[in-house]
Amino acid sequence: MSHYDDDSPVETMWEGRFVTAKRKGKWEYVSRSRGIRAAVILAIDDDPDDGQHVILVEQFRVPLGKNCIELPAGLVGDHDASADEDAATAAIRELEEETGYHADHMEDCGEFYSSPGMVSESFSLFKADGLTKTGEGGGVDGEDIAVHRVALDKLDKFIEEKRAQDAGIDVRLLLLLQPR
Repeated sequence: MSHYDDDSPVETMWEGRFVTAKRKGKWEYVSRSRGIRAAVILAIDDDPDDGQHVILVEQFRVPLGKNCIELPAGLVGDHDASADEDAATAAIRELEEETGYHADHMEDCGEFYSSPGMVSESFSLFKADGLTKTGEGGGVDGEDIAVHRVALDKLDKFIEEKRAQDAGIDVRLLLLLQPR
């Protein structure tokens, strides 16, 4: 298999605090600055009396110009004081900040790439276990995150309703829409 522009040097076209635009030969792409990584959390609240519910977040996303329904997620080591932060620790912190749910354990499901033709960023997917509601969530620093606890057997209807409200739907929700 040919590796297009593999021998070309990487040119930084622009670099900000969180994002860097690069060129390698004829290929342009975006990466995270400073080696920052992301953690995405699949949090399923398994209540014996109430069934299985997935914890989702909704927030305005500037690149889309609208709200987006997503799995909770956050950056790992995005502050200089936490540059060597463990991804599982970041996942536990981000889940609680964004959703108000604490996880006793995070299972590392591996590294994934969401848009490899345009973005070099990867994310570590974690499955949260032992959920306990500890607060309202909503994020930090004015993130204004809405939390949704959605029954898994009604997720397709929830997504349909959110699409009708012109919300974007994160591709990672495909994990939950496959036949069971």
